[in-house]
Amino acid sequence: MTTLLYLVRHGETDWNKQRRIQGSTDIPLNDVGRDQARAAGSLLRRRQFDAVIASPLVRALETGSIIAGMLGLDAPGTEAGLAERSYGAAEGLTGEEIEAQFPDGDVPGRESRRALLDRVTETLGEIAIRYDGGRIIVATHGAVIRSVVNAAAPGVADSLTTPIRNGSIHSFRWEPDSFRAELVRFDDPIDVESEAPGRYEFAYQNPLECRAGD
Repeated sequence: MTTLLYLVRHGETDWNKQRRIQGSTDIPLNDVGRDQARAAGSLLRRRQFDAVIASPLVRALETGSIIAGMLGLDAPGTEAGLAERSYGAAEGLTGEEIEAQFPDGDVPGRESRRALLDRVTETLGEIAIRYDGGRIIVATHGAVIRSVVNAAAPGVADSLTTPIRNGSIHSFRWEPDSFRAELVRFDDPIDVESEAPGRYEFAYQNPLECRAGD
């Protein structure tokens, strides 16, 4: 049966506010981020859901926990495959610092986009099978969501122009025979308000993702 997956980007952190690359670094939500998670939860209350699954990184797990509490669902389970893309030596740096240290864009230890998509696809497939025919909220990260959107609908989420805002919601359909996500709605208008919780464009928050290359 078809499983519906609603991918939610975590709320804001202090590193988002400071325009620092987070990646696998475990940074908590700030107060604005908690408000964004609650705003996303208010939108998601318009529909019925079966479970919340989250990245184990605290900013996504707290986002998922806030949403689960608002929807009367169990605390989120976690999946390591939903964690943010690792940016290696760039983590903790601002865009200007990255330009200065890695002008050629070759960042030691950075996870490739292909590797990111492979692990996220495998994880979402396992979730879809586990909750076959269900409707699941997945609290995760900007690069994770972008990788799934770009694989499902190339051109919809051009990293140079299209923001994936903190607290935004993106819906996908997972067909059991295809083992791939099909985009239902980018910034799902649970719908027209799903961009509202975010403050900064993705390019502003994560300049490294806007570069071409792996």
